[in-house]
Amino acid sequence: MKNRKVDLSQYFMFYQVQYLMDKSRFKMWEKTRRGGMTYVQSFEDVEDASLTKKEGGMDVFFSSADLSAAKEYIEYCAYWATLMNKVSKYLGEIVLDKEKDVKAYCIEFASGHRILALSSNPKQFRSKGGKLVLDEFAFHGDQDAMWKAARPIVTWGFPVRIISTYNGKGNRYARMVADAKKGKVLREGRWYPVPGKKSNPFSLHTTTILDAVSWGLADKIMGRLLTLEERQAWLDEEREATGDEDTWMQEYMCQPVDGLDAWLSYQLISGVEHDQAGRPELYQGGHCYFGNDIGIRRDLWVFWVWEMVGDVLWTREVSCLHKKKFKEHDTEMNRLMNYYKMTRGEMDQTGMGEKPVEDAKEEYGEDVVEGVVFTPQSKVTLARGGKEHFQDKTCRIPTQPEIREDFHMLRCVAGTGGNAPRFVADHSSLGHADRTWAAFLGLDAATTETITYGFEEAGEPAEEFSL
Repeated sequence: MKNRKVDLSQYFMFYQVQYLMDKSRFKMWEKTRRGGMTYVQSFEDVEDASLTKKEGGMDVFFSSADLSAAKEYIEYCAYWATLMNKVSKYLGEIVLDKEKDVKAYCIEFASGHRILALSSNPKQFRSKGGKLVLDEFAFHGDQDAMWKAARPIVTWGFPVRIISTYNGKGNRYARMVADAKKGKVLREGRWYPVPGKKSNPFSLHTTTILDAVSWGLADKIMGRLLTLEERQAWLDEEREATGDEDTWMQEYMCQPVDGLDAWLSYQLISGVEHDQAGRPELYQGGHCYFGNDIGIRRDLWVFWVWEMVGDVLWTREVSCLHKKKFKEHDTEMNRLMNYYKMTRGEMDQTGMGEKPVEDAKEEYGEDVVEGVVFTPQSKVTLARGGKEHFQDKTCRIPTQPEIREDFHMLRCVAGTGGNAPRFVADHSSLGHADRTWAAFLGLDAATTETITYGFEEAGEPAEEFSL
């Protein structure tokens, strides 16, 4: 049976063919999700494993971040082996080392070489030799240990392939990509060395979702030739479905985002989201607390209402005004103060907030309204207190993308020279973490409420004191 030649253009798009035609020993692919990169890699690996040793063939050791990805990869390999008439046998899961419990999914070829899909456990790569393929390397549990264990298997001249989306900054994968870009320039998805500049030996390919769509990905998924408008609509739908900007940038745009300095992680935020939060009609008539962040031009004016239900503070309403006059702020505040039973609240007294706070105290009472001047130290207090509520799940917030992103955009920057840390947020169409500070002010108002106790001692009149 003769091997069947495969017309690459029939099965692959430009960026995939470009990767296959690159015969560099060290190759990396900085990629978008679901762009068909593992699919392409499996084709290359079948070609290599199906050759005899004399023809340049070799064993292939593949590792992905989870078992399902390894199974999918093996299924791709089996497909290509059949298509190319490569004599092979799927051996299923085999034991490579019984004592160390090392197992792998395996395809064996007539050439005598095998493709083995292993887990991301570093110990599984000890004492091996062959082609190394690390898929979704940024998501391996311990990248440093994995690289230390896996790198020696290519010592005798075998090739290395590293394919991944990003998983934050500072990890080994992100550093390896950054090193591979030094001394190189990007042209049509591949980084080429600049003459006269020292560069890393890894050949690097970069494919964002925009690149993939421009080269036909959406057309292939939809099964027909799309117009430019239809491609854009497809991209818009995908972006909307990701739910947040960090996911879009990392998973689809090849831009690592360091979520480690976000004050509130997505996990913390989602942990207190609830569909019944932020619905005024569900107000139970209990004691409420408010926070008011004041902005009038670039930033938002935000009034956040919390109701105490049991020991949990529920968001009852979040009112946002943009580029409105102070008179309109006063009207909206009056509506909210009269609708809810306000026990206490805190307002942003910084800068333009001086007069609104003064007016609010006169209108609603100094025992109800407190002004807070934003300083590095006061922001630390508010942010720490707010985060504790999220960690302890003693608050509930609406399940809304703009609120989720507002909380996540707040970042903590370490102070220098003994100064307090700084809390910063980029300006965007969502605001400037204005909802976050309004929420934190309200949570602080509820937490530090002045409570009056009455007590009586024998022979003495009743007294009052406050904590």
